[in-house]
Amino acid sequence: MKSLAIFNWSGGKDSALALYRVQQQPQFQLHALFTTVSQIHQRVTMHGVREELMQAQAQALDLPWQPLYLPENTTMPQYNQAMAQAWTGFKAAGVTHGIFGDLYLEDLREYRETQLRSVGIQAHFPLWGERPVALLEEFWQAGFKAKVVCVNGKHLDASFAGRELDEAFVRDLPATVDPCGENGEYHSFVYDGPNFRQPVPVQIGEVVFRSYAPVTQNQQDTCFQADTPAYDTGFWFCDLLLSTGKEQG
Repeated sequence: MKSLAIFNWSGGKDSALALYRVQQQPQFQLHALFTTVSQIHQRVTMHGVREELMQAQAQALDLPWQPLYLPENTTMPQYNQAMAQAWTGFKAAGVTHGIFGDLYLEDLREYRETQLRSVGIQAHFPLWGERPVALLEEFWQAGFKAKVVCVNGKHLDASFAGRELDEAFVRDLPATVDPCGENGEYHSFVYDGPNFRQPVPVQIGEVVFRSYAPVTQNQQDTCFQADTPAYDTGFWFCDLLLSTGKEQG
C-alpha cells in the first residue's frame, strides 16, 4: 500500500527533479503540492513567482496545488504555527509523509524533520546528499526546462535574472556560487519536463531589485530565515508572466 504524501513544492528545479523521482517509485501517492504564498502579493515566498503560474504548473503536472497564504511580515513563531496547522490538517486527511527537494543543508533538514515530527509526519528527501552538478545533468537529460526567477544580489547581478537555466547559465556562475543555488543564490521556475502534460507558456517580464532589512538580535526572525541566509541583502526578481500567445499580436 502506498504512503500518502504532501510535496513541499517551490516550483523550482530541485522540487521538479525530486517529484519526478518520486513518481518513478511505487512508495508514495501524492496528495498535493504544498506552497507558501504571500497573501498580499499572491506570489511564492522568496521566489516571487505569480500564483497563476503555480496553478498552471500544477495543472500541467496533473496534481492538486495547495497554497498556504502568509500575511506580510510573518514572524518565525507565526510561520511555525501556520505550518503546524496545515500539516495537522494533512495528517487528518491520511498524509503520513512530507517530501522535500533539499540537497545538503543539515540545519534545514533537521528543522523540517522536527516540525513534521511534532504532528506525526515523516520527512523524506529524495535528492539528499547528491552532487549538485550530477543533479543538474539529470535535470537536463530528463528534459526539464526552467527560467531563473530570482538571484541573490550578494552573489549575482541582474543579468542572471530571467535567464534560461541551462549549461551556459551554470558555466557563468562565479566559483563561490553553488551550482544548484542551494544556499539561496538563485531560484527557478520549471515550465516544462517529462512529467508535464504540456509546457507552461511563460514570457520574461520586468527585472526589479528588492532589498530586505537585516535581522538583528532585537527582532523576531521572519518566517523565511530558515530557508535563506541571515544577512542584509537584496534580490533581483524577474517577473515571469503567463503567456497568452497574444503578446506579439
